[in-house]
Amino acid sequence: MHAVIFDIDGTLLQSVGVDDGLYKHAVRSVIRGAFIRPSFSDYDYVSDSGILSQIMTDNLVPNDPAQVSTIKSTFMGLLRTHISEHGPFPEIPGAKNALKKFDESPDHAVAIATGGWRESALLKLDTAGFGDFVCPIATADDAYDRKEIMSIAVSQLGGAFSTITYFGDGPWDRDATSRLGWNFVAVGFALGGLESYHDLHDV
Repeated sequence: MHAVIFDIDGTLLQSVGVDDGLYKHAVRSVIRGAFIRPSFSDYDYVSDSGILSQIMTDNLVPNDPAQVSTIKSTFMGLLRTHISEHGPFPEIPGAKNALKKFDESPDHAVAIATGGWRESALLKLDTAGFGDFVCPIATADDAYDRKEIMSIAVSQLGGAFSTITYFGDGPWDRDATSRLGWNFVAVGFALGGLESYHDLHDV
């Protein structure tokens, strides 16, 4: 058996730029004048929870659960409004068919590991037409560290696997995969990866 794990933003959906912008807007709506580092890759833990924790540290703001909850709910409100006004995020070409192919394969098991919060991940997937696809999902609600999130996703699949392959679009995905000793498939132009799953060969 082979495990195949997917990120969401930039990997299944064309959502990175908008998602990042809404996240920063939500943070600054609650933490007025918050300093946010120039790139999310400047943070130690590139996940919604990990980045927020470090933003609070940078800005000398207590990591208060109530404030975290307020930022999450603000972000979700912005995300719902964006989807309502602009429609669902488009899939990376062929993403749904690729998931279906792996899911129907007797030799593969599929999971999702995303640095986003669970509620936002499910909303984006459901509105983009992935709602009928059911598989284990690990998110920033489970851990700060991308490597740990990915490990949790695989543990939810159970069993042992001959290979584990992760599909991701960011350098943090590539680095976490390397630390885990998994195979990595880059998606998107930033890493010179797949621009369409129609070009995907078997993994």
